[in-house]
Amino acid sequence: MNADDEQLMRGRVYGRDHDDPDPGPLPHRRYAVLVGGPLDGLLLDITGWRPEEVDDGVALSTELSRWPGGRAFYDPRPGEPRPPGGPGVVCRLHFSGDTP
Repeated sequence: MNADDEQLMRGRVYGRDHDDPDPGPLPHRRYAVLVGGPLDGLLLDITGWRPEEVDDGVALSTELSRWPGGRAFYDPRPGEPRPPGGPGVVCRLHFSGDTP
């Protein structure tokens, strides 16, 4: 991914259509920011997720990994603080690997 692609992805929500005129976050939603790896800078909508679900991490489909069409794994870091619930970015999930 080049610098232009990286800038284009920052602040976008994972899973929103890439030609959506407003692919950014919505008010009253909760997000995790994805850190590192092929989805770095994207936001993942975790509205309605229980804390245990966030703690389990996620495997997200992506065409941007080493294996296009594979999955990128993102997990919370143990002990990383999370602000109290509310809208906006409430946690970070860090890249931990990918798979075909």
